[in-house]
Amino acid sequence: MKILIVNSLDTIGGAAKASYRLHKALIEEGIDSTMLVQLKYGDDFTVIGQSSKTSKLFNLIRPVLDQLPLKIFNKKTETIFSPSWFGFNSIIKKINEINPDIVHLNWITGGMIKIENLLKINSKIVWSLHDNWAFTGGCHIKWQCERFKDKCGKCPNLASKKDNDISRWVWKRKYRTFTKMNNLTIVGLSKWGIDSSKQSSLLKTKKHVLIPNPLNTNIYRPFNKPKARELWNLDINKKYILFGAISATKDINKGFSKLSTALEKVKNHSNVELVVFGSSKPKNPPKFKFKTHYVGKLHDDISLVSLYSAVDVMIVPSLQEAFGQTASEAMSCGTPVVAFKTSGLIDIIDHKINGYLAIAFDTTDLANGIDWVLYNINYEDLCTKAREKVQKEFDSKVVAKKFIKLYKEILNQN
Repeated sequence: MKILIVNSLDTIGGAAKASYRLHKALIEEGIDSTMLVQLKYGDDFTVIGQSSKTSKLFNLIRPVLDQLPLKIFNKKTETIFSPSWFGFNSIIKKINEINPDIVHLNWITGGMIKIENLLKINSKIVWSLHDNWAFTGGCHIKWQCERFKDKCGKCPNLASKKDNDISRWVWKRKYRTFTKMNNLTIVGLSKWGIDSSKQSSLLKTKKHVLIPNPLNTNIYRPFNKPKARELWNLDINKKYILFGAISATKDINKGFSKLSTALEKVKNHSNVELVVFGSSKPKNPPKFKFKTHYVGKLHDDISLVSLYSAVDVMIVPSLQEAFGQTASEAMSCGTPVVAFKTSGLIDIIDHKINGYLAIAFDTTDLANGIDWVLYNINYEDLCTKAREKVQKEFDSKVVAKKFIKLYKEILNQN
């Protein structure tokens, strides 16, 4: 069985991490897996990227070119929106040259694949939904908008008042394309992701399967806390709260503003400190009542494992997550997680068993959750159960076997 994992990038971003982890897990299970990316930053020979300098340079500007139709929307929000109109690349040709049994699509925007070109793929297709883009008129995060259930248009993310705006144009192109794709199976990373896709006008008729993101729990495992704190120069006697994501303090979806409000309500400020990864210290940082450590972007597993192990609780105050990869990473290292009871995070955290699910977007309850974990008399049990949950449901071997079973079922349908 020959599998081709397709993603825009190989090492940068949550979807890239998840895609690459699945790719390596499949290889570990004896599957002939290759990964194809638009921009390759790593040196893994099993990952294929563009080799010529000209192609690499052109691929760097493809995301910019794909955004050109949005220039007329000068009041659009910062929520990412992808028209995926720009073609003129060799990705589809390369996919068909590799000629896999299954093409497993992941995050394919940023000018990587033109919507209509999906019809040119000769193989069966599995598509993991790392956000909402596949079933909307271009929005990666749908927020509270329900127009994806119809034909989009009047897109709030574009601040559009017109029915026939770009979101309607993208929706029509997807509809024409998807209705002709009889070889497509959709994978939702969470129950929320599955439900959202099944409600959409674009993908509701497709087969849906629930399979989460994989994590190697032999790498992401508890590390000695005193040694971890020594590595990060953290006080052994303090309580540490961890928050992190790519562009952690800037990305509105990651909920830093909600966390900031909640932290003002946390008890015993004199004994609590905050650690932030994914962002350097802002020019004008928030003035919390306690010390904050900004450790910047972390690019390797060892740094993440040691940091997860050094803290007492991880906070994931995201407004929407297709899954919630940092939550599973922290829990695998034996660190309980506090998050809002929303979207994909509900599948990862079991309330008051291995963490705390706060009332959605209620900063007071988020603070309650932080305190509940930090001063829990059964804290060690929380830590143990957090890791057990990830080992049981999200371990790479567990997830890889689910995908292998799905691939075989799809191929046997022939």
